[in-house]
Amino acid sequence: MRSSVEIFDCKSRTSRVVWQTEALVEAPNWTPDGVYLVINGDGLIYRLPIDGSVLPERIDTGFAGACNNDHGLSPDGTMLAISDKTEHGKSCIYVLPAAGGVPRQVTARLPSYWHGWSPDGLQLAYCGIRDGEFGIYTISADGGEERELIRGGGHNDGPDYSPDGQWIYFNSDRSGLMQIWKIRPDGTGLTQVTDDGLANWFPHPAPKGDALVFLSYGADVEGHPRDKQVSIRRMDITTGKTETLIELFGGQGSLNVPSWSPDGDAFAYVRYFPVE
Repeated sequence: MRSSVEIFDCKSRTSRVVWQTEALVEAPNWTPDGVYLVINGDGLIYRLPIDGSVLPERIDTGFAGACNNDHGLSPDGTMLAISDKTEHGKSCIYVLPAAGGVPRQVTARLPSYWHGWSPDGLQLAYCGIRDGEFGIYTISADGGEERELIRGGGHNDGPDYSPDGQWIYFNSDRSGLMQIWKIRPDGTGLTQVTDDGLANWFPHPAPKGDALVFLSYGADVEGHPRDKQVSIRRMDITTGKTETLIELFGGQGSLNVPSWSPDGDAFAYVRYFPVE
């Protein structure tokens, strides 16, 4: 399967290709300095210039060689959170210097899948499976006890903080079809955000706090597979108006993690091409 790492410009409403490869790569993050994208492929993490001028450079993640697509940079760009199963056989969250280094384990309970940093860089938000149920959790970036915000009632996944830190957006099928929800970091204020005929996954608030982008599947699609016709949609947080920005072949790996540019004028994603 061919992967195409692309950037969508919200002002011109156009996309450009950064880099294409015959390998499977996923989940671009944008570095806070605006210079690089961070992607994963074959269990490893790479840094890719946004102008595509050179090939991706591997970031040293030490022993962690089985990273999935749940990774992301701290707000100040100094730390990288990864989700890796090398040590424990299940996804575990670690943090390490963004330039590379030895991962430090954060979550004791497994499996745990990273999805967001708090704006102050002190907390991580993630999806965890506990007693067979998908829940939304937070934990100090230094480790310690996890806080359970919500568990059960459906598949709860993909948490990401609003830029003011007041909400955590996530997706859940607790009302039937997978939709976007939000909850306060203390576990109060559970609110459904979208209610339409598509299955909506992985909401990411814009840096300016004015919009969400998220991935939408047809209502008949179970889970978030890679090989589907999907759309990336934008919701105006004030009005609730939703529009389709991109239609593409993709899904899993296209928009799993925060991928907004620092100024909020663009975001990165991955398009896939089916094997012919």
